This record gives sequence, structure tokens and C-alpha cells, in this order.
Amino acid sequence: MSKKIKQIAIYGKGGIGKSTTTSNISAALSKLGFKVMQFGCDPKSDSTNTLRGGKYIPTVLDTLREKTNVKVTDVIFEGYNGIYCVEAGGPSPGVGCAGRGIITAVELFKQQKAFEKLDLDYVIYDVLGDVVCGGFAVPIREGIAEHVFTVSSADFMAIYAANNLFKGIAKYSRSGGALLGGIIANSINQPYAKHIVDDFAEKTETKIMQYVPRSVTVTQSELQGKTTVEAAPDSEQAAVYTQLAQRIAEHEVSATPSPLEVSELRKWAANWANQLIAIETGAVTDEAQSI
Repeated sequence: MSKKIKQIAIYGKGGIGKSTTTSNISAALSKLGFKVMQFGCDPKSDSTNTLRGGKYIPTVLDTLREKTNVKVTDVIFEGYNGIYCVEAGGPSPGVGCAGRGIITAVELFKQQKAFEKLDLDYVIYDVLGDVVCGGFAVPIREGIAEHVFTVSSADFMAIYAANNLFKGIAKYSRSGGALLGGIIANSINQPYAKHIVDDFAEKTETKIMQYVPRSVTVTQSELQGKTTVEAAPDSEQAAVYTQLAQRIAEHEVSATPSPLEVSELRKWAANWANQLIAIETGAVTDEAQSI
């Protein structure tokens, strides 16, 4: 009997630090002794760069355009500490759906039973944005990923994207789709930011998996083409990512979130804006004092 492969998807709006977070999770899981594949699902095809010294790899879609008979071994490349790296890729600029790469790549790997043959413990899908089209929704809609995590800061647009993702999970959960594991709170350096994401998690009935501070160590590592776990293994930031990886490894039960309606989300955001203005101007209300 083959072992169960734990497949997770990590979503987040562009620029939120999703690929940085995903690659450090992969690196940390590999150091914990797990066999990991990172599956980049962004048309920019840069998810796995820091696992391979800053180098890009040929994508599944590019390879399919060049060859008629493609084997998964043609599109799997070894990265840091034996991590298997794959980039789904996207269509030519201005042509087709950007989610097509995910659909095509996942189908290729399923047909050739690649995950089972490699005896993987984890497949981690690094997926762009929220549920913006059918392609990007594939890991959720078809239940390919068992657990979904979203990377979000305290910024409104990041939370807006996370809330949209929650709507997609709630919709597809009724037909066997993936469920939500929780929020990875990124760039949390101020107390108010922690309180904002905590409040959003409570309102949507989910939890925070980890608070990840913004750190120059991450920038220094990525300039070397490496993850923080590889470049600065003894740093505080590497410890944060390792703890996050351990929590993901121990995570077993995900759930359907309770997303806010747009009007509720805007009212919630306006309330927080008023509290922060009150703090800044010194007109602190009793409610704002709790921040």
C-alpha cells in the first residue's frame, strides 16, 4: 500500500511574498527529512528560483510546445537539499488563459503517476493570487490539494484577495474541493498589523498558522538566489520558517471558512481605519486602546 502524499496549495496576491514563503517552507520541510516537490503555478515561472541558486527552469508548457512526447522527468529539476522543482508556466503573452499551465501540468503528472513514483511526502503548489479564473482554481476545485493556506499581510488588498480565496474554497467545498488550513501572516512587524490579521481570521472562522516578520535577512538571501533556510540557517527568520513548516507538517484538519461579503469587508476595513487614525492623532477610543 502506497503512503499518502500530503498536497497543499499556498495562495496570495501578487507581491505579498507567497513564493518566498513557499520556497522557505519547502526548504525547511526537506531539512526535516521529508521528500518535497514544489510546483510553481505562476506564469512568471519564478517560484522555484531560490531553490536553484536563482536559476530559471524550463516550464511544462514550454516543453510541451517544443516536444510531442513529454515525460515528467523532462520537466522536473533538482533543487536545494533534493527538492523536486517544477514550473507549470503560462501561454504566450496575450494568448490564452494564464491558468492553462496549471491544468495541463497537473494532468500530465496525474497521467504518469509522477508523485507516487517519486515516493513524495509533500507536493506544494505555489499559486498566484486569489481564485481569478478556472485554471488558478484547479488545486482547490478538483481537490488536488488537500489543504490550502493563504499568505496575507495586514494590507487591505491582501486581505481582500484572501477573502476572495475563502469564497472560492467555500463554493468548491460542497463538491469535494480543498479546505482551508489557515493564514500565514506575512510582514508582521507592528502590533496593529497582528491585531488586524487576527481580527480578520476570527471574523472568517480560521486561524493564523504563523506570524512572519519582514526581515532584511530574506532580501540578503534572495540576492544570493537562495532561501533564508539555506543562506542563513541559524537566523531568527529561518527559525520562523522552520516552525511554520513544522506546523504545516502537523496540520491534519482543514475547514470551510466563512468569507465576508464585500459590504461587510469594507465596513470592517473602515472601522480599522478609524481606529488607526485615532491612535495616530492621540484620540484613542477604548476599543482602539486594545490594539
